[in-house]
Amino acid sequence: MSTTLAHDQPVSEKKRSRVLPPPVTGQELVLIGVIALLWVLLTIFTPAFLSANSLQQLLWRLAPIGIMGIGMCIIIITAGIDISIAATLMVCSVTMAKLLVDAEMAFPLALLVAMVVGVVLGSINGLLISYGRVAAIIITFGTANLFQFLGLLIFDSQTVNGLPPSRNILGPGAGGQTFGIPHAFMIMLVLMIAAWYYMRHFPGGRHFYAIGTDNRAAALAGVNVRRRIFLAYAITGLLVGLAAAITIAGGTTTLDQNVGRGQELAVIAAVVIGGTSIMGGRGSVFGAVLGALLVQTVATGVTQLGWPSQLSNFFVGVFIIIAVGVDLLRERRRRRRDT
Repeated sequence: MSTTLAHDQPVSEKKRSRVLPPPVTGQELVLIGVIALLWVLLTIFTPAFLSANSLQQLLWRLAPIGIMGIGMCIIIITAGIDISIAATLMVCSVTMAKLLVDAEMAFPLALLVAMVVGVVLGSINGLLISYGRVAAIIITFGTANLFQFLGLLIFDSQTVNGLPPSRNILGPGAGGQTFGIPHAFMIMLVLMIAAWYYMRHFPGGRHFYAIGTDNRAAALAGVNVRRRIFLAYAITGLLVGLAAAITIAGGTTTLDQNVGRGQELAVIAAVVIGGTSIMGGRGSVFGAVLGALLVQTVATGVTQLGWPSQLSNFFVGVFIIIAVGVDLLRERRRRRRDT
């Protein structure tokens, strides 16, 4: 690997790592086709699906899953995982809500604090995993329980009531839209494009792929593996803090202790369905967002068709099994080709 990989500078096409995926992978094209087919079917069976309000709600609900999915994608590319993401979301959400209500803090400042809290919690995971050299699933399972306990302490066995109207700028209503497009969705798009470009065109981004492919080889090539793994979890924490602001911006003016529950499953499902290899080394944030769109489309469709909500989990589970199966077959084919 070229020594230029040690610096975050753009590099030429000839120097790109072999682990770097094409701009749009075959699995992402298939996902686009599946989503398009679902949209056509839902439009036929539930004409309200393509109404402005329905699409705005879908895009708004997509935003927090997509934003957290960007961070989770980077983590899984490094062959890691973070199952504490829901508990982190809970802590960031209740912290921001308390600041808005009890301290009457301005929304932008409360958002900044929530993102800082997310970075701190993500950094705890990153430090324990990168420097403690303990399996990511073990560490994040432990911190998930610790963070959840912290969140419950901040809630103090009560709901947070009276969330101010300032939060509506990131909400699903008219105050959170420009030209009918939710601000939260716009933010997610900007973050996706920035992360996609960085992961593809800068050595620092490609280091994540190298670590997931073979961390020992990456270290021998001059990659600071520990620092990059730490950075992946810190970035994810930052994005969870941002997602928390979007989460509290929707619905009623009350935040209860169920906030964030089950979100880690939705995020991991989106990333895996989006084509990120569970073994690390392959994937893209574009695919992760597509996976999140598929998950949210299924949830919206099940609701509008009046089907039992459990069917949403069933369909997402089927998509996960298919995605993992395709990944395993692809990995087996690659190993046969290499031998």
